[in-house]
Amino acid sequence: MTLEEFKQLIEQGRKCPESLPKALQALWYDKKGEWNTAHEIVQNANDADSAWVHAYLHRKEGDLSNARYWYRRSSQPEPTVGLNQEWEQITSSLLSKVNQVWMQMN
Repeated sequence: MTLEEFKQLIEQGRKCPESLPKALQALWYDKKGEWNTAHEIVQNANDADSAWVHAYLHRKEGDLSNARYWYRRSSQPEPTVGLNQEWEQITSSLLSKVNQVWMQMN
């Protein structure tokens, strides 16, 4: 799935696929304007991808010290781009991982 396809599914009002990794589910809900749902999804996850999304969500919230903590946990640098561009970068990176796994399985 491409970034554009992912965004189109969100815009079409479809339900978030539960088959997506938790980090991508959180990005889905964030894009729908459901920050709390997105945060609930990643706040107890222990993987680096969820930590990256968690960092982004706290940056978006304006809690920069908490965001920095989660960027360190995710091993991702603090971004210098706007929030929309960061959302796209994270989403593209995570979709790429999903696509690679899918290609290996087929």
